[in-house]
Amino acid sequence: MSWFWQSVNSSVGKKIVMAFTGILLVVYLVIHLAGNLTLYGGEKAFDSYAGVLEVIKPLIRIIEVLLALVFIFHIFNGIRVWWGNKKAKPIDYAVNAKSKNSTLFSRTMIHTGVIVLIFLVLHLVTIWYPYNAGGGEVNLYKIVSGRFADPIYAWFYIVAMALLGFHLNHGFQSAFQTLGWNHKKYFSLIQTIGTIYATLTAIGFASLPIYFLYFHGR
Repeated sequence: MSWFWQSVNSSVGKKIVMAFTGILLVVYLVIHLAGNLTLYGGEKAFDSYAGVLEVIKPLIRIIEVLLALVFIFHIFNGIRVWWGNKKAKPIDYAVNAKSKNSTLFSRTMIHTGVIVLIFLVLHLVTIWYPYNAGGGEVNLYKIVSGRFADPIYAWFYIVAMALLGFHLNHGFQSAFQTLGWNHKKYFSLIQTIGTIYATLTAIGFASLPIYFLYFHGR
């Protein structure tokens, strides 16, 4: 198996791991957003969604473990790729040179990734943990709606989702490039799809705290 670990730890291997884990997270975000949007249907609709998750809880626990591993591999390899690139280019280019060779999205990937990671930890502590370890009857709708009605939490969530959109916009097309699916005939379409996906995902998630903060119950 040494050949496998050598391949995974190579510069190309690390990027391939980033691409595959990134694609899995893209799929997960679509599913997660679809579930979250049931919040617009009110407490009953969201409770029905939470009830389905409760019925398949053993499966959900397995998915959560796999998802945690995907996140860990993605984050770990993202840091390694960033650090490898930094060591390869120890001297910063001039601002104009940077803008010619990269985009704002690619230059800020590590920064947006770190902020999204901080948000993820906060999100798990404030919503996932109270719901799964609260004991007794715990109403997920009240937990979520209560957090989104808190201006500090809501605005941090909104900013984090905007940065997630930045991260996804570059990550989507970067994954296709890494896997060699970037033929010039259709890569512009991939870029367009990636931008649309990143924008709609960010808006979809960010719209929820905006709704509970400014419109719900009025």
